[in-house]
Amino acid sequence: MYIAAAPDLVILNQRIKDVIFVLSDFSNRREPDRSRVEYINHLRTDLCAYYGYNEFLMDKLLELFPPSELVELLEANEVQRPVTIRTNTLKTRRGDLAQALINRGVNLDPVGKWSKVGLVIYDSQVPIGATPEYLAGHYMLQGAASLLPVMALAPKENERILDMCSAPGGKTTHIAALMKNTGVLFANDAVKDRAKAIVGNLHRLGITNTIVSVEDGRKFSKLISGFDRVLCDAPCSGTGVVSKDPSVKASKDEKDILRCATMQRQLLLAAIDCTNAHSKTGGYIVYSTCSILPEENECVVDYALKRRSVKLVPTGLDFGKEGLSKYREHRFHPSLKLCRRFYPHINNFDGFFVCKFKKFSNVIPGEAPKNPNTEVKTEDTSDVKTEPDSPNVVNGNAEKMNKNIGKKQKRKKDHNNPEATSDTSQNSPQIKKIKTEGKKGKNKAKASFSSNPVEEEAHEKTVNSSIQGADSEKSKQNQVTTQNSGGFKANKKKGRNENKGDKIKIKVGKKKNFSNKKGRM
Repeated sequence: MYIAAAPDLVILNQRIKDVIFVLSDFSNRREPDRSRVEYINHLRTDLCAYYGYNEFLMDKLLELFPPSELVELLEANEVQRPVTIRTNTLKTRRGDLAQALINRGVNLDPVGKWSKVGLVIYDSQVPIGATPEYLAGHYMLQGAASLLPVMALAPKENERILDMCSAPGGKTTHIAALMKNTGVLFANDAVKDRAKAIVGNLHRLGITNTIVSVEDGRKFSKLISGFDRVLCDAPCSGTGVVSKDPSVKASKDEKDILRCATMQRQLLLAAIDCTNAHSKTGGYIVYSTCSILPEENECVVDYALKRRSVKLVPTGLDFGKEGLSKYREHRFHPSLKLCRRFYPHINNFDGFFVCKFKKFSNVIPGEAPKNPNTEVKTEDTSDVKTEPDSPNVVNGNAEKMNKNIGKKQKRKKDHNNPEATSDTSQNSPQIKKIKTEGKKGKNKAKASFSSNPVEEEAHEKTVNSSIQGADSEKSKQNQVTTQNSGGFKANKKKGRNENKGDKIKIKVGKKKNFSNKKGRM
């Protein structure tokens, strides 16, 4: 039985270095009878044998990095990342925590200038996950890269925030600490057993503003929406955390990448739908993965930009490499340069991808709004929509209120001004009837007394006096009904004088009419 000998790692390593040396200046260093493709194929085979990757994943990495940088990445993936912790600012300060751990024999340093809460642990004489400070909730064991999405999200106090894929709760507790236990934070995860870890960490760290749910994140927008900010740290292939899970090297294939990319697109669209574009303080979505493959990052982001009313904004992270605007045959939106990529061989923590969206409309492109006339902005920036069967409920209530206010103002004006009441009585049905009869009487008078101008003039005065009498009777009725009002009492004396004037006018009119009748006799 023949057993293949293990490859000589020293020979493989030297051959890899020689091929990389040739490829760095291929036109001058290559052998005349060998093409670039042959050199690449030899390099792929040697890298897979030396580092233990399958050919599919190694091809993906060769497409993403030049050969010299790829070796640096592969070497960094062979080294464990340093242990980092995040200070729980709800219970202590980083300086006090560092001093307490140093007194217990822990060698540590700040994780970097970019973080105010992170500490990196080099070595320790006690288990970091079992110190009295840990049990008291003074810190959380958390990778340095996991701090980045929350920093990009930048949560504010008294906001309504969703962490769509939150287990085991590192990012959730970080968000709650920045919110200072105010507002409402929803921590969701699709796996019930993983959600138990969220509850345990929330209790240990003293978080009181968080609601834990176990729902499919892809359907979460149908359950509840209107959040100020949403964090979508989507499940991925894990190509950025190979040092934690070496099985990724040989276990991932094209189907796994496509399956992850499909789920990430659905989760990202659901996260955008959960966000309220009219939020006064937010309207932001942060998408992050622990993968370095463009299929799970830039391709997913570009897909969301084309299907939702969002745009990319700066993440607020002043380090890391820019996102890719082109990759192989793909050409992405230029704004993808605002995304940030982090690599183990450059930043000394896990590979990560972070981008930040700003939602500017709740309307989905290509879909007409269900009822655009009934969307109302309220003080809490949530969209209030009426039922589909009553499209004008809001507008109808406003019209009724305006009518009621107008009636009240008119009634108040009539109480304070009796003259206006008597003037408006000219349009009443009784006055219109009298005027109509007066016009008919005028026509008859003209027909019967057209030969006598004096009699015609007397008849006109008779009709006018009857109209004035009806006016005065109407004004009396209005004054009687408004005697108990405050405005009428204030003008009571004035009203009596005006009524006397009306009576005098009526008497004079009757006297003239009587004299005219007498003269006609």
